[in-house]
Amino acid sequence: MTSSNERFDALVVGAGAGGLSAAALLAHHGYRTLVVESRDRVGGRASSITEDGYVINTGAIAIEYGGALEEIFAAVGAPFEIRIPPRASLFRIKDRDISLGKGPLGMLVNGALKKGAGLLGSDDNSTTVKQWLTGYTTNETVHAIFRNLCAAIFAVNSDELAVKAFMTYFLQKGAFRNFGFSPTGTLGLMQGLADTVTDKGGEVWLGAEVGALHVHGSRVAAATIHRAGQTLELETEVVISNVGPAATAELAGREHYSAEYLDRMDRELKPTANIVFNIASDEPLLEAPGIITFGITRRLCNMANLTATCPELAPQGRHLYVAYGVPIPAVGEFDEQAEIAATLEDLRDNFERFDERATVLSIRTMRGEWPAQRSIAGHDLPRATPLENLWNVGDGTREYANGGIQACAESGRLAVDDVLAMHGEVATAR
Repeated sequence: MTSSNERFDALVVGAGAGGLSAAALLAHHGYRTLVVESRDRVGGRASSITEDGYVINTGAIAIEYGGALEEIFAAVGAPFEIRIPPRASLFRIKDRDISLGKGPLGMLVNGALKKGAGLLGSDDNSTTVKQWLTGYTTNETVHAIFRNLCAAIFAVNSDELAVKAFMTYFLQKGAFRNFGFSPTGTLGLMQGLADTVTDKGGEVWLGAEVGALHVHGSRVAAATIHRAGQTLELETEVVISNVGPAATAELAGREHYSAEYLDRMDRELKPTANIVFNIASDEPLLEAPGIITFGITRRLCNMANLTATCPELAPQGRHLYVAYGVPIPAVGEFDEQAEIAATLEDLRDNFERFDERATVLSIRTMRGEWPAQRSIAGHDLPRATPLENLWNVGDGTREYANGGIQACAESGRLAVDDVLAMHGEVATAR
């Protein structure tokens, strides 16, 4: 093992949305920051790759604006280029793409949301969306809409999500109303945060891996990093991890964590799953330019029309879409091939001559160590760990009932607030 002469004020493990948000903010506040990412690109599950001329997103696609995410980009001076589709959110009900307005169905859905306002101050974290909704209506389409909203936003089914968390998100957290797509792919957007780190004197190491965090007393003192065939040991004052609370505990050694924290982590963290279809076509499959949430389906929950607003994501004249299905169950074991088949049947049901008109570019199942989300909403852990200079960010540590990239970015900002309160004067004076 080689001891490096380089000194970093902060180490960020993992370059997902939460880690990059934290790293960019730390660099902005004067910390010499090192980001270590095992993959060959930044962004984690908010990234993209290029295949055969198509820019394929590897997870999240919708970029929220008007909140923590955009504020972080503005604060650090990173470009925040997204395009906002008109009528961004619609629902497909019986072959029609509509907004849920004042019709009978809209009245039922909006009435359920209004009635759900009474749950916000309750202590009930066990009643599921499905259980609560059954007491409100037996309408199958309303149940399907709520199931597919749970699936689209939180990657769970309506019988796996607490209704209090669902209502908190929709009534208090902005409900995914304001979003757009990046014309450079999600990678292009997230690269802007990584560039902020390097522009301010930090470094981003791709294809590198943190092998261990070394604990002295009650804090992390150093890290072992594998990079380009070398094993290095680096000292650091602050560590922020974006690889999930469970993986972070393994890096630091569970023996350094309290039994109470470990019990909560092992009990609460339950990764969720989804199935992602990347689809191309010569002629449009969707007229709607944003995201369609479906009514009654087997597994398909929503589909985004990316090239309606960002044609550069596909070869000229081609159309690109991403569709999401959520398996049953989304938490725990399931038959992957059967769930993929059910989602494909939904696509065939919703798009006439789907097999003739569409080309499925790829099918990816996000589960296990590369999950759709690391925790069910409402079961996130705190950002702080039992070690005084180690924080977790990203999904698994979101604020209550938050969702999307926005929630991960917010966790990064809040962790940096904690760092500045504890270490700010020392590090910024360097």
